[in-house]
Amino acid sequence: MSTTTGPDGPDALLGPADIRELAAALGVRPTKQKGQNFVIDANTVRRIVRTAGVRPDDVVVEVGPGLGSLTLALLEAADRVTAVEIDDVLAAALPATIAARMPERKDRFALVHSDAMLVRELPGPAPTALVANLPYNVAVPVLLHMLDRFPTIERTLVMVQAEVADRLAAGPGSKVYGVPSVKANWYAEVKRAGAIGRNVFWPAPNVDSGLVSLVRRTEPVATTATKEEVFAVVDGAFAQRRKTLRAALAGWAGSPAAAEEALVKAGISPQARGEALTVEEFARIAENKPGPTSENKPGTESENEPGDEPEARA
Repeated sequence: MSTTTGPDGPDALLGPADIRELAAALGVRPTKQKGQNFVIDANTVRRIVRTAGVRPDDVVVEVGPGLGSLTLALLEAADRVTAVEIDDVLAAALPATIAARMPERKDRFALVHSDAMLVRELPGPAPTALVANLPYNVAVPVLLHMLDRFPTIERTLVMVQAEVADRLAAGPGSKVYGVPSVKANWYAEVKRAGAIGRNVFWPAPNVDSGLVSLVRRTEPVATTATKEEVFAVVDGAFAQRRKTLRAALAGWAGSPAAAEEALVKAGISPQARGEALTVEEFARIAENKPGPTSENKPGTESENEPGDEPEARA
């Protein structure tokens, strides 16, 4: 395997020629099905690590390491790195790449060969940070799963499709504010952290990419409702975006009248729409869900208000 040469001599990170050489040796061709776009620019992965604020004492978990571009940059900066990889060939090859290019850090690296959505535990110390170039087709569910499953993750920086980055970081009132925005905000303060050009990937994607920073809330959302109860309200509210909450939450509450009752008790106008509400307001609605003894009679008015197609749930 060749070694990229940097300004200060041999560079352990992977360059374009290294990526293609590795891929050819493994018989790997990036596939759209798995959302694979390998980063081939060492400056980009170092920028991601800097933007993530990775510290020498951090235990970083990475999802979808691919051929190891970002993994190596993380190992330069963190105490240890655990990578979660679903692809059989890539998972088998990555430890050898780490050992060949960064032998002094190989004992600081661990591999979990699994679908990230199925991961329930990680080897070694609890992770303090999540840094990943997430496959575009599963970015939001993977992100939410990792934040939920590993509460010790304090800081997250993910590279996702620019449109997804905008949705994750959107605030109430934004045209792209929706299910991913609210659910991400349940766990963390979320903001856009930069853009990534297409030419740093192989193959170059036909969409732009963006960085999203998530810093876990020091205090959870103050509510007596569970996460599942709050998320059920969020899913209902955005199922058809143009409906008023009175209509959109009729199924959740049992009827439009029951939805209105819950909304009024939560201090929210029944004529409001989901895109105007904060995560705290969704939590208040969840707290006021009518009980099974409530008189949830079907509404007489039409519930078929004009609306968009249901929003994809995260």
